[in-house]
Amino acid sequence: MLHTLFYPALLLLPLWFTSTSGRCVFDEVQQSVRVVTQAEGSTSTQIGGTSSSRAAKQATAIHQHPHQTTRGTFPGHLQSHRKMGRALTAMSPIRIHTWIAQESATLSEVDRERLALALNHTVSIVSTLLSVRHIPGPLLLSRDINKYCKFLWRNVSAANYNRCGRVNGSYRNENCLSVVIPDDHLRGCAVFHHPDAPDRTELRYDGAGLNNTDFLLYVHIHNSHRCSTQPSMLAYAAHCQSDPQGRPLAGTVVICREKLRQEKYRHEATVQILIHELFHMLGFSRTLFNTWRDCLHTLQAGGECHRHGRVTNLDDKGHMRIYTPSVVRALQKHLNSTDPTLGAPLEDLDADSTGLSSHWEARVLLSSIMAATLGEPSTVRIDLITLAALQDTGWYSVNLSQAQSLVWGQDEGSLFGSLSSCHDNTSLYFCTGSGLGCHYHHLHKGECVSDPYLEGCRIYKPLANGSECWKEENRPESVSWSGEIYQSDSRCFFSNLSRESISHSVSVAGHCYRHRCTGLHRYQIRVSGTGWMDCPSGGAIEVSGYAGVVFCPEKILCSHALPATSLNTQNHGVFSVLGSSLADLKYSCVPHTTPNPEVTNGMDLLSPKPWQSAKVIAPVLLAFTSCLVIGIFGVAYKVLHSQVRVYAEPSDG
Repeated sequence: MLHTLFYPALLLLPLWFTSTSGRCVFDEVQQSVRVVTQAEGSTSTQIGGTSSSRAAKQATAIHQHPHQTTRGTFPGHLQSHRKMGRALTAMSPIRIHTWIAQESATLSEVDRERLALALNHTVSIVSTLLSVRHIPGPLLLSRDINKYCKFLWRNVSAANYNRCGRVNGSYRNENCLSVVIPDDHLRGCAVFHHPDAPDRTELRYDGAGLNNTDFLLYVHIHNSHRCSTQPSMLAYAAHCQSDPQGRPLAGTVVICREKLRQEKYRHEATVQILIHELFHMLGFSRTLFNTWRDCLHTLQAGGECHRHGRVTNLDDKGHMRIYTPSVVRALQKHLNSTDPTLGAPLEDLDADSTGLSSHWEARVLLSSIMAATLGEPSTVRIDLITLAALQDTGWYSVNLSQAQSLVWGQDEGSLFGSLSSCHDNTSLYFCTGSGLGCHYHHLHKGECVSDPYLEGCRIYKPLANGSECWKEENRPESVSWSGEIYQSDSRCFFSNLSRESISHSVSVAGHCYRHRCTGLHRYQIRVSGTGWMDCPSGGAIEVSGYAGVVFCPEKILCSHALPATSLNTQNHGVFSVLGSSLADLKYSCVPHTTPNPEVTNGMDLLSPKPWQSAKVIAPVLLAFTSCLVIGIFGVAYKVLHSQVRVYAEPSDG
């Protein structure tokens, strides 16, 4: 009976992998945060241990809304600041200092271990990708003058212009989202009692600051209202302090307490979500688009930084896109298009009234680390387009060579992902109807479904219960009527194979068969009870002993042909990507073998970085052979645990 044949597949039908992170709420959280920006003439540090002037320390600019900015400037200090900027053109890996807020919930030993490992990996990855100009001395954040002061001296001719004239008696502390910033991390503040007299009262003195720090990441472990009302949420974040050039200096990520102690906690998913939120805080934010600067080249040439101007605009279809130079080039490369107007589209589902969003459009850049929702971890990528956007902020030198290969839409042309093209049944990536098939990476069986971010377009989403072809434990107990094989080198193929002893016809669906690469876009497959057979890319083959055919996917499988002796890093330099061994499907360590998808070649973004810590990250660019990586993995893991450093504020007791 036909329904008997489909029973194993139907068991998979009710569930598919939902978003790992749930809906990202960064934009609504960031909109609620008051961002303190240091004034021109001040720096984010003390130089050589000497505090800069009180005027520079006290003056701050408050961003209450992305279009409402108050800024104080001090010409007397501006010139020295510019000279300093010209001198500090060298870029070094960004130093991210993590600080666990005292307000955080108490964690078990297991949860502390999970948190430390996730933070360490997140910081290690981002520090390897991004470099900034270091200024020697400790990082000191600024106080919000609108909080501690009742009024400022506003006479521009006064000696104490823009300084505090009267203290706010109810002033207590500074906050970064839900975290109280320790006084030790803050500059002091004073009140000047007369507009022209030097007499002043010190309210707070400078703290010690944080050495070797370019960005301060406060971590708050908390079962907040957002966490409790949105069960799929793992974390959310916002930045709260910026330097005079607009570069974010500090931010807070709230990690939902219950997610750390889930039985099905997934380290790789947590790291991806933390990277997503950290990229938001570092500059991929709609509130910062209009502050992006061209600093990288102008400062190196001895010139001044200047803003790009407006970096977003509507295309001819009314869709908002980012049009900065690196982003346009990156998207042209990804889609294999020469269209000079090909900006990267922003998500319109969560856009504000002006059309701006802090996420990429899902239909075009699905699986990007900066999509609004992150799917199955093995499919998520830190892609070239996202890194290009961070490059175009002007605040960072980005190692674009470390971009992870984004399979979704690769070489599909400038119209890929448009609402008009996703329904015509000609794309390798979109589907029509609601049948069973294969996720586009061919690692999982999938169901053709849509979601709000796809806006009517449909894709094969991985099924959640036992759909991974590469997991041997998913093998059914009974002999497969379709010849399926679940092994580490198995992939999903569209097929209607059935044993010849079965009289009924079978519809085309996703089935798991072994594969091995024999060259670029050339591979063989193996069905239960048969030998290896050539499977021509884009074609179909019949199998002896079976009725029906197996369709051979083009482009995705075996898309990198490497010499047998070389280490496959998939054009990612020192990186193997987050889940790359699962998703790129391109490895060949020895002829006619396909590695276990759970074993990664090269440096894994989710494996321990024993030479790096959460406080001070030094880039190490090493090339390993795959055998060496496997051999030292156990040692590296032990070293990691001796070097993970999570900084917590000491308790009062």
